[in-house]
Amino acid sequence: MNLIERDDLKAKIDRGDDFKLVMVLSEWAFRAKHIPGSLNIDDPSKATELLDPSEEIVIYCSDFKCPASKYAYQLLTDGGYLNVTRYAGGIADWEEHGLPMEGEWAE
Repeated sequence: MNLIERDDLKAKIDRGDDFKLVMVLSEWAFRAKHIPGSLNIDDPSKATELLDPSEEIVIYCSDFKCPASKYAYQLLTDGGYLNVTRYAGGIADWEEHGLPMEGEWAE
């Protein structure tokens, strides 16, 4: 499994790199808070509609223990997506380090 660390993800966002940042939790969790610039895909069947197999994709969920991003990673890579990376720390790691958040509960 390809992983990306928080600082590397932040640098990609700051540089404006061309990639899709995808939160794989429910719509209500996404509305509450997410990393700026994220898409929300909470249903695997939507992935093929919203993502191109050749583009760079970074997926995340709530924290290191959350299985949703592991599951999404496996589904995408098994489905022929070529450049998928998982940010294992997710929202908890991002927020714990004082990085910006968006959403109705973002501080």
